[in-house]
Amino acid sequence: MIKLKIKKGDNVKIITGDDKGKTGNVIKVFPDIRKILVKGINEKKKHQKPTREKKGGIITIERPIDISNVVKLSEVKVEKKVEKKDETKKIIKVEKPKTKSKK
Repeated sequence: MIKLKIKKGDNVKIITGDDKGKTGNVIKVFPDIRKILVKGINEKKKHQKPTREKKGGIITIERPIDISNVVKLSEVKVEKKVEKKDETKKIIKVEKPKTKSKK
């Protein structure tokens, strides 16, 4: 079994694909095929045939998305740069928000 950094219940942000930029909550993790199921992301239509128990029609279901196409939301928001300053031989760490370079 493969160990993954994304667990059930984590908030993730989609970085590629049709749902790029959207965020959602992880419902289920499939470590063998390296995919996750995210609530409200990668929804597809399915034509359901009527049975005795279920009503037929077109239903919307969520499909798994590859784990390389998402990033943990906490990792995205906590981009900080640490700067060290020397004041009277004491090291003080000052956190500065990371700025994006303009290209």
